[in-house]
Amino acid sequence: MHLDVLDLRNFYYRSTLGRAAQKVIRDELCAIWPEAKGQMVVGFGFALPLLRPFLKDARRVIGLMPGPQGVMPWPADGKNVSVLCEDTLWPIETGRVDKLVMLHGLETTEQPSVLLDEAWRVLGPGGRAVFIVPNRAGLWSRSDATPFGYGRPYSLSQLEAQLRRHQFVTERTMSALFQLPSERKIWRKSAGFLEKIGHNLPVIAAGGVLIVEVSKQTVAPTRPGLTEAVRKPLKAFEGISKPKPEAAPSRMIVNQVNLKWVG
Repeated sequence: MHLDVLDLRNFYYRSTLGRAAQKVIRDELCAIWPEAKGQMVVGFGFALPLLRPFLKDARRVIGLMPGPQGVMPWPADGKNVSVLCEDTLWPIETGRVDKLVMLHGLETTEQPSVLLDEAWRVLGPGGRAVFIVPNRAGLWSRSDATPFGYGRPYSLSQLEAQLRRHQFVTERTMSALFQLPSERKIWRKSAGFLEKIGHNLPVIAAGGVLIVEVSKQTVAPTRPGLTEAVRKPLKAFEGISKPKPEAAPSRMIVNQVNLKWVG
């Protein structure tokens, strides 16, 4: 079940812990995608906090927000790019998206398989997507104080297997949010130190969220029956491709010609 958009807004924009989580995840995303010049970037769920770096150079930015969650206008200082939609019916043409990021979407939807099919549909050939989900082994998925404590947490193997079933190719995996999900000052002061240490730990052992980048690889289309068509050319052209030799003149005609010529 999706969380309410007001609760998500209050966490990411009005709490110290939420602003810290927003910065950590956004920095990781920008490290994966340093630019998106001339591209179409789409976020689903509550990915708005991660889309701001792409507003300047991207050809178009769209924030898709599921109906059960609700929608909020964003950004506050510019033209709205937020769109309310169904989980499994996005108002985007097939194959138009260059980059897709999903936050608080996959783990909270009631139809994850159909949602991934929709993500596959809108991505163009070679397009990239980043899925951010609660880490089953992390502390953030065990705390109701953050949005990562709701929905279905994933292990890395579970997430990769689910994405692979929908034809996504994994490009890289990582985890983030190694700091504790607490508002206490002592943990807020040590947040930066814990994040630096966490990057040296195995992905499956620590980190509040898993981050997986995938690509959409498609096979070049083939034309059924083309080989047979070449192997068996049309009979209408048989006379052209294999002309019949002219019949040799008879001996009688040749002799008559020679006689007339001599005379």
